[in-house]
Amino acid sequence: MTDLSAGPRVPEALCPGPDPHPRGPRRFAVPSGAVDTHAHVIGLPPRWPLVANRSYTPPEAGPSAYLAMLDATGMTHGVLVQVSVHGTDNRLMESVLRAHPDRLRGIGVVGLGRSEAEYGALKAAGVVGLRVNVLFGGGVSLDGLESYGALCREMGWHLQLLLDARQLPELAPRLAKLPVPFVIDHMGHMPAAGALEQPGFRTLVSLVRDGAWVKLSGAYRLSDDAPAYPETAPMARALLEAAPERCVWGSDWPHVANWGVMPNVGDLLDLLADWAPEAALRHRVLVENPARLYGFPA
Repeated sequence: MTDLSAGPRVPEALCPGPDPHPRGPRRFAVPSGAVDTHAHVIGLPPRWPLVANRSYTPPEAGPSAYLAMLDATGMTHGVLVQVSVHGTDNRLMESVLRAHPDRLRGIGVVGLGRSEAEYGALKAAGVVGLRVNVLFGGGVSLDGLESYGALCREMGWHLQLLLDARQLPELAPRLAKLPVPFVIDHMGHMPAAGALEQPGFRTLVSLVRDGAWVKLSGAYRLSDDAPAYPETAPMARALLEAAPERCVWGSDWPHVANWGVMPNVGDLLDLLADWAPEAALRHRVLVENPARLYGFPA
């Protein structure tokens, strides 16, 4: 199992691109209205600068490739998450959102103390939340958590957190006081082996039961056992049991900072056949829950 706490790779080491032939699942039919709640678009310099403190250097993953992935996998809607290598420069993501206002929503990364006009422009483009990313260079830290919560309340946004669930026992009291909904990325982004016995994952389940949202995503980051990642199934099932109405699914395309087996989005979707065997539950995860969280048509 990969050590998720290991230090970042050298930024100049170009990480692999995604599978060039994404497909839908083979084990169930994707329902109409399905939402991929987690993907990124990535541009290249000089037009789209990369931050100097990035943890990796990705290949380009442009808007046309992203939309083609949504089409190939049967997704009606998508949510773009500002990628860490572009830091707080949301321009590329904003441009894609503005070009597809009915199909897409976005999660931005911004600094505190910016102008109302800047925040308003993000909201007008289709941004519905902000991300705090403490695992990769280019994100914003937990130091301003309460201030980001206040900003999200003012803007009508939610807060999305990329962290290692092993941080949660200490962080939980602060999260419980947030004035807005919050979403935990990638089932807590911790090793899947033995996760159910770890205090951090148990805290995650408790937070989800009490009102947090969670993304059933990133299985390939939590386990090396491709393509079924069986060690992640107990994690997903525990979260679904805790709050089936607050679990959403994401592809995490284009799978940046992954030097292991590159997953096909169809294989990641097929995991839902084991995690949520009932079609009605998969419909909640893929359609109903994200429609509420991101403001897509029911």
